[in-house]
Amino acid sequence: MIGKLKGVIDEIDEDQVLVDVHGVCYAVACSARTLSKLTVGEAAVLFIEIYVREDQFRLFGFATHLEREWFRLLQGVQGVGAKVALAVLSTLSPSELANAIALRDMAMVSRAPGVGKRVAERIITELKAKAPAFAGEAQATIGLKQELGEGVAPAPVTDAVSALTNLGYSRDQAANAVMGALKTAGEGADAAKLIRFGLKELAR
Repeated sequence: MIGKLKGVIDEIDEDQVLVDVHGVCYAVACSARTLSKLTVGEAAVLFIEIYVREDQFRLFGFATHLEREWFRLLQGVQGVGAKVALAVLSTLSPSELANAIALRDMAMVSRAPGVGKRVAERIITELKAKAPAFAGEAQATIGLKQELGEGVAPAPVTDAVSALTNLGYSRDQAANAVMGALKTAGEGADAAKLIRFGLKELAR
């Protein structure tokens, strides 16, 4: 079983790379996000997921362990195969995906090619309980975003996020700003104060 490949990038195609490991070249399918981090002739490490079918043997490679975990999680959702999972991970980083699921942001998840509203809804519904454990750098704010997504966040927080969203910021940006505002203004701050401090966070 191959869990990781360490080698030199021999060739980069549209959706896969050839990794030269001591003279043996492995063809590895990758997300666009992983491909963008690779350079021909340079050493690389890819975390590998193997697919074995009667008529097919494929290697999927990821720049991080977390991205591979999301690849596995996504395929546990009905209607999501390897192709769609790669498309999602090509469009959203693991932390962006965790945020979108927590906020129930179907528009964000639907940005991935091949992901319609119905599939996006299934991804959000089926993975909402698992997303916090795989949030990566979004770990600190994932709890608040889940509260917002489920409609149980405190009213001042909800109102402040809504106001910042109406000003043109994404829901994720607004939630991050309000999270920062709460640290400065305190948990008991009203919506107006959170909006004011949130705008300062966004201006940084």
